[in-house]
Amino acid sequence: MFEPPVQRLIDELSRLPGIGAKSAQRLAFHLLNADEVDARRLSDAITDMRSSVHLCARCFNVTADVECSICSDPRRDTTLVCVVERVQDIPVIERTQEFRGRYHVLGGAISPIAGIGPEQLRMKELVGRVDDEGIEEVIAATNPTLEGDTTALYLARLLKPLGVKVSRLASGLPVGGDIDYADEITLGRALTGRQEL
Repeated sequence: MFEPPVQRLIDELSRLPGIGAKSAQRLAFHLLNADEVDARRLSDAITDMRSSVHLCARCFNVTADVECSICSDPRRDTTLVCVVERVQDIPVIERTQEFRGRYHVLGGAISPIAGIGPEQLRMKELVGRVDDEGIEEVIAATNPTLEGDTTALYLARLLKPLGVKVSRLASGLPVGGDIDYADEITLGRALTGRQEL
């Protein structure tokens, strides 16, 4: 047990995802030994983020403005929306430089076991956007899990009657991967999603 202020910081750091007790202890002592200016800069960054960042009024991405930079970019295709589970999924897709539409963050995936149904996700807001923004295609970029697949199927059933094309990200073998290392589900999806050469 350390002095109460140090232990409190260790306890708080260990509550962060991916940070165990030992990592939290290392981080706490790093901050304790860091220059006052560096520690204060970290503290100010956390405080500033908490006070100025909120969800985009349109897509629920994080922003410091009313709308995020993607939604307010006039060069983006407003008829194409990529639906993701979490805000953290947007930069991953953006790094591909292949998608030029807008996004919609659901805030999770349908999971009856966890008590998450469509009502707990931002489905109504997505349907509202279809009418308001003239969305023609929705790409379901949910995770390739049972919950992600369920969510994608729900989106298709919800949006197709509105005349919206609903597509799903392809899944299968990674580039540079060996077939003998692939599990049966991944290999099965690769076979199902095969394309003619």
